[in-house]
Amino acid sequence: MAKKVLVVDDEKLIVKGIRFSLEQDDMEVDCAYDGEEALECARNNKYDIILLDVMLPKIGGFEVCQQIREFSAVPIIMLTAKGDDMDKILGLEYGADDYITKPFNILEVKARIKAILRRMEPKKADADGKKELISGEVRLELSGRRCFIKGKEIGLTAKEFEVLEFLMLNPDKVYSRDDLLKTVWGTDYPGDVRTVDVHIRRLREKVEENPGEPKYVHTKWGVGYYFCNE
Repeated sequence: MAKKVLVVDDEKLIVKGIRFSLEQDDMEVDCAYDGEEALECARNNKYDIILLDVMLPKIGGFEVCQQIREFSAVPIIMLTAKGDDMDKILGLEYGADDYITKPFNILEVKARIKAILRRMEPKKADADGKKELISGEVRLELSGRRCFIKGKEIGLTAKEFEVLEFLMLNPDKVYSRDDLLKTVWGTDYPGDVRTVDVHIRRLREKVEENPGEPKYVHTKWGVGYYFCNE
């Protein structure tokens, strides 16, 4: 089945170029040119991934991202101005999975989309034949990429799930931010370690009763992060 992509940008030439290129790879592409239209599309359709520009008419990209996160965990890649680090961090804070800076090479866009879509594919089982990970009150369904705490489902984004899955597969082992960045985002990811910090904080806000005193995702100061079910 063809992957379905929503491209959101008020620059119609950029949208046209992205759409043409993705359709060459047999993807189905919808387009939106302002924040309101983007939200309407996201609510009324099921997408595999969304490309979302920061600067949009009517409703800005950050707010659109935040509102989408209220009802969907669809992967979102933010399109930001080149060198604007604040936009990158804000995008991650609002729930984006990744970001690409303008001007961009369409080959990079396609590569990042395909990398995320590959990681989103349901897993039959992990290397040990497991279909789920369980540690105390935390349960991950690997095939459906679903997280449950005390039997209640917790909505995680693609990257939040991948971070938690990796840490749970290696309990009590401390990983530096560089280790996590290379493992979860890939060695060719152009972002920096602040990406990891933002995702860890967002993950804690969702899975911990008290994020300030985490029970599951811990920090070893000056070293990195680890999973331990206390």
